[in-house]
Amino acid sequence: MAVTAAMVKELRERTGAGMMECKKALVEANGDIELAIENMRKSGQAKAAKKAGRIAAEGIILTRQNGSVGVIVEINCETDFVARDENFLNFANEVADLALNNEVDSLEQLLNATMASGETVSAAREALVAKIGENIQVRRVEKLTGGALADYLHGTRIGVLVAFEGEVDADLAKDIAMHIAASAPQVVSADDVPAEMLEKEREIFTAQAKDSGKPEEIIAKMVEGRLRKFVNEVSLEGQPFVKNPDVTVGKLLKEKGVKVIGFKRYEVGEGIEKKQENFAEEVMAQLKG
Repeated sequence: MAVTAAMVKELRERTGAGMMECKKALVEANGDIELAIENMRKSGQAKAAKKAGRIAAEGIILTRQNGSVGVIVEINCETDFVARDENFLNFANEVADLALNNEVDSLEQLLNATMASGETVSAAREALVAKIGENIQVRRVEKLTGGALADYLHGTRIGVLVAFEGEVDADLAKDIAMHIAASAPQVVSADDVPAEMLEKEREIFTAQAKDSGKPEEIIAKMVEGRLRKFVNEVSLEGQPFVKNPDVTVGKLLKEKGVKVIGFKRYEVGEGIEKKQENFAEEVMAQLKG
C-alpha cells in the first residue's frame, strides 16, 4: 500500500514521533497505521498512543433512564452550529425518548421506530438532512439494565450510563458515573480485560524491556509489573477514584457494598475522522479549472 502524506500526518498526531520516523514505520508496516503504532511502541519511538481514533465529528450524546432500564444514544452532524440547532435538538431528544420507551437495544431497531409524525426515525432523519442541508446520522445506541442506574452528561459531548447490582446511594452513583466520564475506563474489572489485549501489551512490554539489557528473570518481573499497571489503568475497579486518589474505585465500591455490573461511555465523534477542508486549495482549484 502506498504511504500518503495524510497517513504520515495522522501517525504523527497519534504518536508524537517525527515525520521521517512515521514515514519509515508506515513503509515497514505496508501502510497499516495500527501495526506501525504497535511497532513504534515496541521500539520505544512512539511517545504516546493514546488516541483510539481522531475525534472530529460534531453532534450530541443523550441518556435516558426509567427504573431498571436505561439507554445512551449518539447522533452526529457536521458542524457545532447544527449541533445547537433547535430542529436538530428536537429530533435528537425525540429519538432518545423513543429508544427508552421501546427499550431499543440495536441501531436497526431504533431507525425503524415510529416517531410522533408517523415517520420512521430513518425517514425523519432524511427529511431533516434536506431541511438543514447537512449530513446527520443516528450513529449508535445501547441499552443497560440493572438493579439501579445512574447517568451523567458532561455538556453534550460525553455521556455515561452505569448499571449497579442492587440499590446504591444516589450521590455515590453519580460520583461513579462522573469518574467514568473523566477517566474513561474500558472494562469494569481486571477479569474483563480481553486476553488478546493483554497478550498484545505483553509483547510490547517485553520488546521494550529487552532493550534494557537486564537478565531474563528481571525482564519477566518488569513485564508483569507493567501489565498489572496497565490492567489497573483500563479497568474501572483498578483506577484511583478521582475524588480521592488514595483509594481505588474497586475499594470504594467494596466499602459501600456496591457492585458495578456494566457501563457505557460515549464521546461525540470518537473514532470518526472528519474531513479537513482546505478552502484556499479549493479556490485555487476552481481558478485553475
